[in-house]
Amino acid sequence: MFKEFKYFASQPLNIRTLLITNMLFAMVLPLVNIFAGAYVLRATGNDTTILIGFQLCMYIGIVLSAMGNGLLMKWFKAATLYAFGILISSVSLIVLMFLKNPSNAVIFTAGGFIGLATGFFWTNRYLLTLYSTDDGNRNYFFGLESLFFTVWNIVIPLLAGIVIKFTDGLTVAGRTLSADNGYQLLTLLAMVISICACFVLGRGKFKSPQSKNYFHIHFHVLWKKMLALAGLKGLVQGFIVTIPTILIFKFIGDEGSLGLIQGLSGALTAIVVYILGRVAKPNHRMAIFGSGLLIFFIGTLANCVLFSAAGALTFIICNVMFQPLHDLAYFPTMMKTIDAVKVLENREEYTYIMSHEVGLFFGRALGMVLFILIATLAGSEGADIALRYAVLIVGAVQLLSLPLAQNIIKDIDTKYTK
Repeated sequence: MFKEFKYFASQPLNIRTLLITNMLFAMVLPLVNIFAGAYVLRATGNDTTILIGFQLCMYIGIVLSAMGNGLLMKWFKAATLYAFGILISSVSLIVLMFLKNPSNAVIFTAGGFIGLATGFFWTNRYLLTLYSTDDGNRNYFFGLESLFFTVWNIVIPLLAGIVIKFTDGLTVAGRTLSADNGYQLLTLLAMVISICACFVLGRGKFKSPQSKNYFHIHFHVLWKKMLALAGLKGLVQGFIVTIPTILIFKFIGDEGSLGLIQGLSGALTAIVVYILGRVAKPNHRMAIFGSGLLIFFIGTLANCVLFSAAGALTFIICNVMFQPLHDLAYFPTMMKTIDAVKVLENREEYTYIMSHEVGLFFGRALGMVLFILIATLAGSEGADIALRYAVLIVGAVQLLSLPLAQNIIKDIDTKYTK
């Protein structure tokens, strides 16, 4: 343990600052990714189509904020906008959780604002990471970051589920509390953590882009391939945030079960991903990438064939294993592609980060529209059919990511680098 801490301490200031900031904000992300959806399900009587609509509005907000962020960088530093995204994410959660009996329009609007805030976080996170790392240390960076995300995806849902269950029915000063009060308490704690993350971020010495022209339509063929890969990643993202919550509520239980299952299913993955990030070389990324894709497909297949509590558990466990393995290989590949194509086109890095969010959005929207279409056209059992077959379709299509990513890396190594 001391050896690993010493290795961390040997990293440049900006890398250490980003990792600590992301470690803190990773405590908030499960509340955005998991319990916001659970709250919407509770508020709408388990209406899955409203939840999907809420999630789609979040993704619209993300891509809009990516574009707005490009405009705001004319006047503000990327680190400042990053901190803004962290804070507004928590504020948006607080607003959503304190709404009483929200209408569908209010839920969709709240989803859009949460997406706007989240977009500021992710796009500036990408940019500052791109500036602060190189291809040689990105495996370590994303391995350690994935460890943080995975650990907090274990601990926070478990603790949050306990808080919500404990609060429901508790009497304080003559007043009987509800599960909604548990959600509200969690969001206030998230705000405190977000403020701490911003304080840490302020210690970094980050540069900002020199050019202010980020809006381009035409790109090199290499980046077009990367956008296609982003679309495939987005296709899965349209499901992995929402579907586990729906399956747990359908087959297993409530928020307490949600927290417990999310927690237990990620313990081994956290250790494996850190070790891989620590020892894996850039040439190992495609093996890691392919392993994650295969695990996810197995989970979707089990869910489709079994469509029961056992199938839901298998899918959720595979999903928790898939995400950090996929990201450990995906993000260094994305950044390596940006390193190559920015030289070919003589453009700022943020140009590609912003267009990357557009690629993710089209994949996310396609996945969610597929779910809604199947659920709507399949009649009275449409939601169940979508839960079985739309997820399987996405898992199968996602396997195409591996040959595409391999082609991108091969092109960079043989055509576009000296």
